[in-house]
Amino acid sequence: MRSIQRSLSLGLVAILVIVGLVLLQTSLWLFEAGLKRSLETDLREETEGLLLAVVRGSEGMKLDIQRLNPRYHRAFSGHYFLIQLPGQTWRSRSLWDASPAWPEAPGLAPELLAGPRDQRLLAYTAHYQREGQAIVISVAQDYTPVLDSFARVRLSGLGLVGMALLVFLLLQRYAVSLALHPLERARRQIAQLQQGQRQQLEGDVPLELQPLVEQINHLLLHTDETLKRSRNALGNLGHALKTPLAVLTSLLEREELAAHPQLRAALEEQLGQIQQRVSRELGRARLAGEVLPGGHFDCDAELPALFDTLATIHRPGLDLRWQAPPGCRLPWDREDMLELLGNLLDNACKWAAGQVRLRIERHADGYLLLVDDDGPGIPAERREQALARGARLDEHAQGHGLGLSIVGDIVAAWHGDWELAQGPLGGLRVRVTLPLPGRQARATVDQ
Repeated sequence: MRSIQRSLSLGLVAILVIVGLVLLQTSLWLFEAGLKRSLETDLREETEGLLLAVVRGSEGMKLDIQRLNPRYHRAFSGHYFLIQLPGQTWRSRSLWDASPAWPEAPGLAPELLAGPRDQRLLAYTAHYQREGQAIVISVAQDYTPVLDSFARVRLSGLGLVGMALLVFLLLQRYAVSLALHPLERARRQIAQLQQGQRQQLEGDVPLELQPLVEQINHLLLHTDETLKRSRNALGNLGHALKTPLAVLTSLLEREELAAHPQLRAALEEQLGQIQQRVSRELGRARLAGEVLPGGHFDCDAELPALFDTLATIHRPGLDLRWQAPPGCRLPWDREDMLELLGNLLDNACKWAAGQVRLRIERHADGYLLLVDDDGPGIPAERREQALARGARLDEHAQGHGLGLSIVGDIVAAWHGDWELAQGPLGGLRVRVTLPLPGRQARATVDQ
């Protein structure tokens, strides 16, 4: 997913580069056009000066060398001329043996001429009439120093554009950071919602974000109330079903059925399946999953009470310990987490010889829950079978309780994974890996 600030920065950089280059090149073009107009005036005055050097002599028209500028006598001086009369031509000595392609049309030549020693010449041609004779005077000036100056100016201009771009980019990032600060704050609050550190988003936001924040808060409140109503209704349904099931179970003990052992066995089996199926479906329906991003499980507040309860219902002398990061708050629903840990620890206490350990580890992409005991364990070849069955997490893979099914449902609802392994205490280790809420959805979108 692209960042708004990055998109704005890239757009601004592209615009500034284009605008800067266009302004730089346009400025150079305008400056060069003005310079050429100025040089055109100078070259026209040069042709007028050369026209004055053409005088009448005893044998007709001649060129008075004394009236020529000395730069026309230095070889390759960068100033050149060509004077053409009918049947007579004079060239400046500065041309030496070079013969530029002089333009015939009057005025400034549209293109630079190739001069001696790789010089680029700006040429001007003027037509005059004197004493009935047509005189064509062409002058040229070396334009290479101007081109070199333009190249240096262009390079310097690019440097200035780069510096200006950097300054504008820094200013833009600062301005965008200020403008997007409410969005960044909302993003942090949403992350806190996912981690269980808050229940609602703050309402003190800009006008543009206020409808979004209000709708999110309304949705969170509505979801929380709906889940509470659903859990209450399921609890009532569970209590309502217990009575008729208990009545049916008591009827199995009546003397009328003693004469029909097969019928009694069939009824007992069917009632057991009904009780198991109803309990499992009620447990699955109660799961909050990830519908409550503000839900959390405070380890420091919940685990001591859970372990006290386990110590009370199991045999005395059982060594129960837990370890979690300081201030650990698991970003999942409290009821679901109690159901998950309660089932895992209850089975561990049932089969432990004397020790049960719970360790919670925080990783970059989620949490790791480890439940260890020093019981008999499950052989490696039967662990997959134990996970695949609907049995309780007993380490002999026997029984038909709901512990394993409920644990599997909760882990699946949280997009996690779990496995059975040999534990460091000699018994079974249950390893539960839970990604952070929302990470699974983001990974699916990225793919």
